Amino acid sequence: MRRYAFALLNTVLALTITRTAAAEEEKVLDQGAGPEFLASYDSEKFSIRKLSVEYLPSMSNADNLFGLRASDYRYNQDGWTRHGQKLSVLGRQLDPATLNGWAMEGGVFTQGGHTLATLDGSYRLALAKRTSLEVFINRDWVETQTALDRGIHYTFGGVALDQGIGPHVTLVGVAGQQYFSDGNRRDHGRLRLIYQPSLDLGLTLQARFRAYRSSQEDVGRAYFNPDRYSETMLAVGWRQRYQGWTGTFVAGLGREKVADAPLEPTRLFEIGLQSPIRASQSLRIRAGYNRSASFNGPNYHYRYALGEWIIRF
Repeated sequence: MRRYAFALLNTVLALTITRTAAAEEEKVLDQGAGPEFLASYDSEKFSIRKLSVEYLPSMSNADNLFGLRASDYRYNQDGWTRHGQKLSVLGRQLDPATLNGWAMEGGVFTQGGHTLATLDGSYRLALAKRTSLEVFINRDWVETQTALDRGIHYTFGGVALDQGIGPHVTLVGVAGQQYFSDGNRRDHGRLRLIYQPSLDLGLTLQARFRAYRSSQEDVGRAYFNPDRYSETMLAVGWRQRYQGWTGTFVAGLGREKVADAPLEPTRLFEIGLQSPIRASQSLRIRAGYNRSASFNGPNYHYRYALGEWIIRF
């Protein structure tokens, strides 16, 4: 743990010095600080509570920043409790209109006597006028009681391609692989067809498909792991700006196939709110509900809420 923390501290100091020098040259970067939170609860009574504090020595707006985040995690299920702590470096440089650019958070996460170097990053660029490519990677704990006790983690990497077909239609394809520390591997594929009937309304109609195949089925019930899984869904999305604030909404109904079991219904609902990008305070909130299958059958569901509040100074 000390070795990870020392390496992380050296990285933080080097990047902070570089960013501070750049800020003194350009005199356009501010500082920021604030909390971040995550709360979720599912039908199997497993809950996650995360509370973080961020310090951002370099920040020009909510999509262009660099800093540190210290997080405290609390997991609970039927009397079982687990605490975890995470220290990470984060940064992002994104174009709010296109989402082109990069975002990264890398850190050290300890829980239950286990230590993991975590990473959550993506890079997106435009290849042509209507074509964008994104590469992503995520490394973290598998968040179930059994997996946390065993210290099971995963690394998930892949690529996404967005292709515009005229001004109203976009096709998104994703391919990735997920490697678990217990030796299991999942091959993922996703497709999304998005139709925007009017370029001014912010309304989209979406057809979604996702599927994965696991290399091994028996993982000791450490996490939900059918050998084959697929889901098709029809969804409606809405995005609207008002005086700099942005509101989002997504709702979908689908059908899932778990191995050889009959088709079962799935549901998705999510709302979000984001303050003006370049305001003195930045607020991002998202909450949602998802219903799909798990260990105990097709009626598994969970609720979640997350947010970030940054004050510039």
